[in-house]
Amino acid sequence: QVQLVESGGGLVQPGGSLRLSCAASGRIFSTNGMGWYRQAPGKERELVARFTSGGSTSYADSVKGRFTISRDDAKITVYLQMNSLKPEDTAVYYCNARRGPTNYWGQGTQVTVSA
Repeated sequence: QVQLVESGGGLVQPGGSLRLSCAASGRIFSTNGMGWYRQAPGKERELVARFTSGGSTSYADSVKGRFTISRDDAKITVYLQMNSLKPEDTAVYYCNARRGPTNYWGQGTQVTVSA
């Protein structure tokens, strides 16, 4: 089993920044295959950014140039630095870890971008 715990969400004004963290524990020994998704009200969950199984990064077009995913392999922790936030970035952000055919999810953290 894998446990994922997110932190760092909150309320921020447009143009502001937030940093999300996701700490993994259990039977997980690499941050490859970990990433972030988000789900806005009335919309489907979508990929934001992730590390592929090979360790490269992948971003949604809507966040390229504004968001950066990073990691600490020693702590099995991934981060999402979000800059130049827009109201349309408002969503619940979920940490994800893929292990073979299994997707593990965190509980989610709310990010609200509003004046």
